[in-house]
Amino acid sequence: MPKQETEMLKGILEGIVLAVLVGRPAHGYEITASLREQGFTDIAEGTVYALLVRIEQRGLVDVEKVPSEKGPPRKVFTLNARGQEQLDDFWQAWAFLSERLDHLKHTTTSTNGQD
Repeated sequence: MPKQETEMLKGILEGIVLAVLVGRPAHGYEITASLREQGFTDIAEGTVYALLVRIEQRGLVDVEKVPSEKGPPRKVFTLNARGQEQLDDFWQAWAFLSERLDHLKHTTTSTNGQD
């Protein structure tokens, strides 16, 4: 993945992870697998786990420790009301930025005769 894409993805990864948690609790590996299934193939598990620690500390998810067949209990993350508010804010910001970027793209390509 090009460096610019990687940096952009880091900036929105929290919103993406919160979106994955809508309607279904999941542990870190499941979240990473879901992201990869959706085309985010270059996201490292360590990046997701570090983000999960941060969103847990910020109170955006509820955490339950569930027994695991292969070692220590797993943390299962569930989006809570505060996390849903954060996700709603993320989608609003995304819609605004997306609209502005589309507008910018079309005005600059029209100006350059590339439209």
